[in-house]
Amino acid sequence: MKITATTILVSLFLLSAGPLLAQQTFPLYTGTIPDSKPSAVKETSVTLDNGGVRISNVVQPNLTAFLPAPGTANGTAVIICPGGGYTRLSIDSEGYDVAKRLNEMGVTAFVLKYRLPNDQSQPDKSIAPLLDAQQALRLVRQQAAKYSLNPERIGIMGFSAGGHLAATAGTHFAKPVGENVGSTSVRPAFLVLMYPVISFSDTLKHTGSRDNLIGKTPTAEQVRLYSNELQVSAQTPPTFLVHAQDDKTVPVNNSIVFYQACLRHGVPAEMHLYPKGGHGFGLNNKTTKDLWTDRLRNWFDANGWLTK
Repeated sequence: MKITATTILVSLFLLSAGPLLAQQTFPLYTGTIPDSKPSAVKETSVTLDNGGVRISNVVQPNLTAFLPAPGTANGTAVIICPGGGYTRLSIDSEGYDVAKRLNEMGVTAFVLKYRLPNDQSQPDKSIAPLLDAQQALRLVRQQAAKYSLNPERIGIMGFSAGGHLAATAGTHFAKPVGENVGSTSVRPAFLVLMYPVISFSDTLKHTGSRDNLIGKTPTAEQVRLYSNELQVSAQTPPTFLVHAQDDKTVPVNNSIVFYQACLRHGVPAEMHLYPKGGHGFGLNNKTTKDLWTDRLRNWFDANGWLTK
């Protein structure tokens, strides 16, 4: 295994975060990484003053598995896509921290370090994140027995731009991107979308996410393709949404239009909107005593996903 600065930082973060549950990091791909080309791009990792970790320029995507305490796993798994505007990954507050909370529910979690759009290292930057998300779903499903998972209970969760990626995975699975897609399904069992970027329309877009993924002068077809409220169908997985009304970064209407699309297509959806909280609150919206993770636990339970 190649040891990198990021690997060391991740290990230090996990060790400093209290009792360590079983976890391991493994690459998404063996051999050549699809939609990649030689470049000088090198992964960077920055530790903020508050201890947060931000990763940029990902060239070697991977998954970090967080396993529930022995005897508590219920067979459900969630792949977590951290946010960061498709320019960086808030991999601690919207990744590792969330994985540990899911473990407390008996849910196995996999934090996805996905490639961020980059013209220097990718022939088609618009599909690189989705390639990685679909490969993560494939890989976890293929290794379900190893982790004692039910292959029909593997969902995907995303925050902000990671929410856009999760929503894309939940609406674009019928035609997987890339070549050599194989026969393993890439349809998530459910979606958990946290203050997600949903629409690339001029009125609802998060400019940075749209520009980074499809460029500053996208075609109308590209805008429509990646406006996921327009891609919902009756086959879209059950969806759980959380957003704050005063979000100035990603307008709350992103979640609302996705919820409305679910309603139109008969997709079971549950949405929790807080009047305050802004953007990027991670596990804890400090403006309320309510914990969205409690609502998520109840939703999982109501759908039978916490039953062994």
